[in-house]
Parts: sequence; structure tokens; C-alpha cells
Amino acid sequence: MGDTAKLQLYSYWRSSSSHRVRIALNLKGLAYEYKSVNLLKNEQSSPEFAKLNPQKCVPVLVDGDTVIADSFVISLYLEDKYPEHPLLPRDLKTRALNLQVASIVGSSIQPFHNLSVLNYIEGKLNAKEKVAWAQYHINNGLEALEKLLEKVAGYYATGDEAQLADIFLAPQILAAERFEIDMSRYPTLAWLKEAYDEDPAFQAALPTNQPDAPSPSAV
Repeated sequence: MGDTAKLQLYSYWRSSSSHRVRIALNLKGLAYEYKSVNLLKNEQSSPEFAKLNPQKCVPVLVDGDTVIADSFVISLYLEDKYPEHPLLPRDLKTRALNLQVASIVGSSIQPFHNLSVLNYIEGKLNAKEKVAWAQYHINNGLEALEKLLEKVAGYYATGDEAQLADIFLAPQILAAERFEIDMSRYPTLAWLKEAYDEDPAFQAALPTNQPDAPSPSAV
């Protein structure tokens, strides 16, 4: 695999986008240095971090002199540079399905319950409407994902190997539970979560297992 000690991941423990990259790194067996960015303290807006990512959000991956933001782009970069444990299958149909699932999560679900968006909604309306907003968009996306995967899922989303779709699904399902989404409406996705719960690569990437996660008594 070459020298991977230079890999650094700027992450926040509860960030779904950072969570995706942690899973990808774990699946590929890549060691990395965890660099915490506390979003609640607005550390992403510091001048130092803005030099890494002018968009001022996590995750950011640093690989030597290469700096990459955005979980989708990072995942594709890792796939190209570190081909061990492929995240995308060779079969074009299954490959497209993986990309579609990642796109639905990354473009049509998670951005609507991003911390900055929810803070804006709460400021304009109230906390109750903020939760309703998040639940509406999460349910819309999960309904589409359930229909896409219900007849094709294997042990994992698109077969018997964890791939890009799973990297995006696992954090999104966890976020759905945090917003009290009724996962019994999505039996395929609920079943996939059981697979993720048994996979060491997914378990090591869980928010509560990160070095910047607060102690259980502080959550």
C-alpha cells in the first residue's frame, strides 16, 4: 500500500460526512492521523482551517501535498490511489447503483439536516419546525433508497461486499435514528444496519468511538 502514515483526516465525531470517510479508510486498511475540528466551537471557520478548505466544513483529507475536501471526492480519490478493497465494483450496472445511492444521500438527504441548515431553520422558525424539516427530507430520501435496494441488496447494500453505497448509507441510517425516524418503514435499510453493526470497519468509524467524542455522561 505504500507509505500511508502521511494521511491526515480533519474530522468531527458527529459529522456524517466525516463518518463516511472514516469507514472508507478503515475498509481499505489505511492508517491515518485524526485531526479534530469542533464544529460547535466554529473551529472550521478559523483562518488556518479555511486555508485547507475555503468552504469551511469537514471532512478534509491531507495526503502529502494533496488536500481534498468533500466525502464523495475523498472516497473516489482513495479508490483511485489505494485500490485495495475496491469501493466500486467493475460491473457497470452495480457501479452506477453505488454511485446513485451515494448521490441520494450526499445531495438529497444529508445537506437538509446539516448543522448549519438546521440552525438557520431554527432561527427563522423554531426547534419543532427544525426537527420536522429534517424528518421530512430524511423520510423522502430513505423511501427512495428502500425502493432502489429492496430487490438487489445482499449482505450489504449492493452485494456481499461493503462498497461505496454502504459507506454513505451507514452514517445516514444512524442520523435517521437520531431524528427518531421509524426505521420499520424501511426493512431493507434496517437489515443493512445489522450488517454494519457487526463489521469492525464500520464499528471503528462510529461517532462514539472517535477521540473527540464526549464521554457518555457529557452527551
